[in-house]
Amino acid sequence: MAVMRSILYVPGNNPKMVSKAPSFPADIITMDLEDAVPPAEKENARKIVAENLKYVGQNGSQVFVRINNWETGLTNDDLEAIVWEGLDGVTLAKTGHPDDVQRLDWKLEELESRRGLEVGTVKISMLLETAKGICNAYECCLASKRNVNAIFGAVDYCRDMRVKLTSEAVEQEYARARMAVACRAAGIVAIDAPFVAFQDIPGFEKNVAVGKQMGYEGRMIIHPSQIEPSNRMYAPDPADVEWAHGVVKCFEEEGIAKGKAAVSLNGKMVDTPVYLNAKDILAAQAEIDAKEGKK
Repeated sequence: MAVMRSILYVPGNNPKMVSKAPSFPADIITMDLEDAVPPAEKENARKIVAENLKYVGQNGSQVFVRINNWETGLTNDDLEAIVWEGLDGVTLAKTGHPDDVQRLDWKLEELESRRGLEVGTVKISMLLETAKGICNAYECCLASKRNVNAIFGAVDYCRDMRVKLTSEAVEQEYARARMAVACRAAGIVAIDAPFVAFQDIPGFEKNVAVGKQMGYEGRMIIHPSQIEPSNRMYAPDPADVEWAHGVVKCFEEEGIAKGKAAVSLNGKMVDTPVYLNAKDILAAQAEIDAKEGKK
C-alpha cells in the first residue's frame, strides 16, 4: 500500500500555490475543488487542476483531488474535468452513505473506460465528517475496491454536532476512534483530521501521538510546516526498527527453524504476535524507504 503519512491540501483555484506544490515533500498532494474554492471559482479551479495533474506529482507525490459531494450537484462536473492521466485518486467530501461511494466508483469506471485509462486506476479517499458519515463509517469503507483511505473531518464533524472544535480534541474522541476502527476492519488507511492551529507544532505533535495510538497512519495537512513532523511521526521510530530486526532474526533462527512457538530475547518473550508486529514495522519502513529512493 502506498505511503500516506502526509496529505497536503492546496486550493485548486490558486495557481501560485499549485505551482509550489511539487516542492513540498508530502506523500500526497490534494488539489481542492471543495471548501477551499468559492462557488464563483469552481469552474476556474477545475481548469487549473486538470492542467496541473502531471505537474503536481512530478517529484514523487501521489496526486489526489477533493471533489464536492453529490448533494451539491457539482460532483459530475468535477469528475468530468479532472479524471485524466496523472490523477491517482479523488477524495469525496462529506461522504455519508456507502451509496455515495458506489456511485462514485461507477462514475470513475465510466470515465476511465471512455478516456482509455485502465479501469480501477483512480483510487477513492473518503472524508467522513458528519454524524451520518461516522455512523456509516464501516459500510462506507467497504463500499468500493478502489477505497484506499478515509479521512476524519473534525471541523465539519464538530459543526454538524453543534460543538466547539478545540485543540484538545476531547469532543472528537468517539468519532475519531470509531473511524479508525472502521478503517482497520475494512483494510484501508485511517487518516487523521487537520490540526487547524498550524503554528502550534508542539500541539500538533501531541495530537498526532494520540491519533497514532488510535490507529491513524497519516494526516490531512493544511500548512507545509506540518509536513516534516507528520512524515517523521507516522514513520516507524528508528529504535523500533532496530528492535524489529532483532526480533525477526531471533524468532526465525531460534523459533521457526527449531520448531518453537516462543523464544527469549533480552529477557522478554517473543512469540508469533510479537514476531508479526515486528514484521509489520519492517514492512512499513521498507515502503517508506522505497518511496524515498533508499537502498
